[in-house]
Amino acid sequence: MNLGATELLIVLVIVLVVFGGAKLPKLARSIGQAQKEFQEGVTEGISDDEA
Repeated sequence: MNLGATELLIVLVIVLVVFGGAKLPKLARSIGQAQKEFQEGVTEGISDDEA
């Protein structure tokens, strides 16, 4: 699933309209934290499988 520049721009505009400009930093921070926790969980799962 490759997203080109046009598709990314459309998604960004939709997110901006739905969430508003003031909530975007908080939303981005939440997404980043969720991604970090997901990666930590994947790493833990891999290490559990090897043990």
